Amino acid sequence: MSVLVLGIETSCDETAAAVVDDQGRVHSDVIESQIRLHAPYGGIVPELASRDHLRNARPVIESALSRAGVRSGELSGIAVTCRPGLSGALLVGVQIARGLAFATNLPIVGVDHLLGHLSSGFLVYPDLAPAAAPLYPFVALLVSGGHTALYRVDGPELAQVRELGATRDDAAGEAFDKVAKLLGLGYPGGPVIDRLAREGDATRIELSSPMRSRSSLEFSFSGLKTSVARYVERHGRPADDQRLRDLCAAFQGRVVETLVGKTFRAAEREAVSSVVLGGGVAANRELRERSLEAARARGITLCVPPPRACTDNAAMIAYAGLSRLARGETDAERIEVSPHTALPRVTQKGGGPR
Repeated sequence: MSVLVLGIETSCDETAAAVVDDQGRVHSDVIESQIRLHAPYGGIVPELASRDHLRNARPVIESALSRAGVRSGELSGIAVTCRPGLSGALLVGVQIARGLAFATNLPIVGVDHLLGHLSSGFLVYPDLAPAAAPLYPFVALLVSGGHTALYRVDGPELAQVRELGATRDDAAGEAFDKVAKLLGLGYPGGPVIDRLAREGDATRIELSSPMRSRSSLEFSFSGLKTSVARYVERHGRPADDQRLRDLCAAFQGRVVETLVGKTFRAAEREAVSSVVLGGGVAANRELRERSLEAARARGITLCVPPPRACTDNAAMIAYAGLSRLARGETDAERIEVSPHTALPRVTQKGGGPR
């Protein structure tokens, strides 16, 4: 009989619930997005996010159980995101999960959101052709609106994950959103820039290359963002024309060039044969294509989850909690909520030499 885990995710602007078994098979995956709620403000408004999670959490969880065809009593446990994220949003998910665990006498574990992203490559969706799961150890690029970092992953536990390098300032997804706002493209910026870049010529506009040092696995995107701002100051905001598409292509090209170069440099240094992409920016078309080219050229296996598993979702949280639940662990007495990840950070914020 399969072990079934209910995952709950409310760390930012997605209210999500999913049922996943111990083989990584996703029996249901329900996500209620808040993009339209926050779009008028050009970014996430924490208080609005928390209120929307309160409204949506129960129907989303009920829908996940219904679509999976299971009752709460048939579950083996509950996994809920407890860090990092917006504190108010996290509290909503954790309190609802604790109440459900108490009512059903199920074990419950708190999950680090970043560990969830690092686990997303193991998910198996019934409507998609199965892909080869990554093999430990592997190097993972976790790239999203709030995080950009490289990790060596030796196993499914937090203690088996080591940061190799991270961003000193803006995360890559944050840079996409800020540049999109600068260009008047709306929120979220990543998908719009990716679409426009497809029709642009990156060679027509010269932008700075972020942290080109071959010896460093750290990232910095604030300078590239400033480079775009200076271009707009000199030439004005591009209209919806070819110049806009070229600027999007130049910006995205620099970001992708940096991410791909450092990721595969890390894989070579760590002598691993597998690379995993995770996080919302991993859904970017150019990043996926150029990563595959780099992997093939080096004989490295690349695992890129389907786009639905790259963005915030509860299936990855359920899978990340499986190993602890399988050992009989529970956080029923206390789940600590924190805006910070439990993964030790090596990279320091800010400029200057290291």
